[in-house]
Amino acid sequence: MELIYTIIDAILPIEALSFTFMKNAFLAILLLTPLLGLLGTMAVNQQMAFFSDALGHSALTGIGLGIVLGVSSDLLAMLVFGVIWALLISRIKQTGAASTDTVISVFSSTSIAAGLLILSRGGGFAKYSTLLVGDVLAVTPNDLAYLLIALIAGTALWAAMYNHLLLGSVNASLARTRSVHTRAVECLFVVLVAVAVMLAIKWVGVMLINALLILPAVAGRNLARSSRSHAAWSIGIAMFSGIAGLLSAYAWDTSAGAAIVLYAAACYFVSLSLRRFIK
Repeated sequence: MELIYTIIDAILPIEALSFTFMKNAFLAILLLTPLLGLLGTMAVNQQMAFFSDALGHSALTGIGLGIVLGVSSDLLAMLVFGVIWALLISRIKQTGAASTDTVISVFSSTSIAAGLLILSRGGGFAKYSTLLVGDVLAVTPNDLAYLLIALIAGTALWAAMYNHLLLGSVNASLARTRSVHTRAVECLFVVLVAVAVMLAIKWVGVMLINALLILPAVAGRNLARSSRSHAAWSIGIAMFSGIAGLLSAYAWDTSAGAAIVLYAAACYFVSLSLRRFIK
């Protein structure tokens, strides 16, 4: 890590990055935002914009159940429950019993209520309140290793199933005639999103994770002329928002997660005004 810190000091000799915790946060942003940018494009195309919101809320339930069951790792509890929750949402959505937004809303409200019920027993919710807004400044070198693995694996999986996902979102019937197992591909995608969301919750927060996943993607779609450029724009906007938000939060002494989301929102509104000139 010392070599990486030295490189950051040489390339970006600014006061904000002179501290080790800021360097760790900066590296976390570089590893996390590209993955969220990629996954966000497909979440938007699949009309699952609030899917990550439901998964974010399920993090509270996952931690609560982990405590009840004696699981020592909050991250493990969140990952296991988040994946199960994502697969349940996908399964019920595929049955056509209700519209996608209805299914997601039901699961979202259920998970946050269950999580609050468990964690608030005996007035103990206060120590988990940081999960609501996150704290990217709490990133450790071990966390960075997990994020690097998630970025590499997530990007590889996204690339492998991108064409199938895109075809399924455009025309599910055509995809099935091309021997695309649309349900299996969607299940794999929701699991990938669940893992990314659970890894990001600690630093982005339950209240902001959906915005960070979706805003760069919708802003990128306003500026893109193809699916490939959509991914590129989404990644670029996500990374810009992350870096600008982190540095601004240091300067303003405020929440990094909130600053990052506001930059992403600003990019979205700018993209709306530029859309008619680009397309």
